[in-house]
Amino acid sequence: MANEEQRKQGSDDEQRGEVPAAGSEAGASGPSPQGEDLTVDDILNADQDPAAADADGAAAAEGSDNPYLDDLRRLTAEYANYRKRTEANAALEKQRAVAAAVTPMLAVLDDLDRAEQHGDLEEGTAFATIAQKIRGTLERLGLTSYGEKGEPFDPQLHEAIAQVPVPGTEQDTVLDVIERGYRIGDVELRPAKVAVAVGADG
Repeated sequence: MANEEQRKQGSDDEQRGEVPAAGSEAGASGPSPQGEDLTVDDILNADQDPAAADADGAAAAEGSDNPYLDDLRRLTAEYANYRKRTEANAALEKQRAVAAAVTPMLAVLDDLDRAEQHGDLEEGTAFATIAQKIRGTLERLGLTSYGEKGEPFDPQLHEAIAQVPVPGTEQDTVLDVIERGYRIGDVELRPAKVAVAVGADG
């Protein structure tokens, strides 16, 4: 009977819109009523608390003197330099490998130059066609030649085989090229062997 009376009393309270309180703390757990609703614009346009502004300024000043940030920048710069050196070294090693493979062919190129000087590489002949293909293939591998008659003598590029006094010569120049010089990129395969025209006494 007691249970039936409690259920009946509860249903009567619900009909009247009343909800029995669970305890003295039931109303305290809910959000406190606001006088007015805030919008996003109100929050964004609100003046910043002076204490918060001071905290932001202090954080920015601390970041400029942050040793961890300085270490990160230093490590980033060191890594960038290391990567550049590694790429440069890889390119140089590739050039050296190609140079090692091409160097034995320099004697063949010397023979072709001598044959051309003696008129044995007439245009249209099979021998001239083969010589052109050999030179073209080596050029595609990056082989370049240097050492021409009349250019200024440079001991960094030329190896003087002979010196020939020539009247009127004011600057040492290449008088004749005995063997061309060759390089691949920054790798020098050999200097140009030349005869040098020098000034004649008197």
